[in-house]
Amino acid sequence: MHNETRSVEEHRKEAPSTVRCLVVTVSDTRTPDTDTSGQLMRSLLEEGGYEVVGYRIVKDEYEPIRELVRQAAEDVNVEAVLLNGGTGIAMRDTTYEAVRDTLDKEMPGFGEIFRYLSYAEDIGPAAILSRAVAGVCGNTAVFSMPGSSGAVRLAMTRIVVPELGHVMREIYKDRK
Repeated sequence: MHNETRSVEEHRKEAPSTVRCLVVTVSDTRTPDTDTSGQLMRSLLEEGGYEVVGYRIVKDEYEPIRELVRQAAEDVNVEAVLLNGGTGIAMRDTTYEAVRDTLDKEMPGFGEIFRYLSYAEDIGPAAILSRAVAGVCGNTAVFSMPGSSGAVRLAMTRIVVPELGHVMREIYKDRK
């Protein structure tokens, strides 16, 4: 275990110092003025030393979400896409399927840890309703989380902000 810990620490030291991020809010009703979760996500990224290169609000519809993630993955100015909203189990919630279907590699640990933290720290067994998902599309990291400000704060402060540079190091290590 000690060698694994040292390895993670070494990887973090080799991680890029910043990452260019696109923030996406999935909502049929939010506007830039009422999107507190998107604003929070942008603020936490910037406080963490990351660069927010874009911000979008997209309707909770499968094809527009998939297309936005695909376009971002092809944009050399975007290294990570962070989405909030549309991850529940209502028929209208399509973010999980749209994001999952664009991923080349999934990081199941993101959803698992997010649900664990949600269960332990905040919402108890209702955490089973969350369909947070993350992975890689091309050379772009993609993280999708629920749209509540509490969920965004939890995912961003406990998982995404501390590990995003490390995730990018792993994505980039094969590029030479």
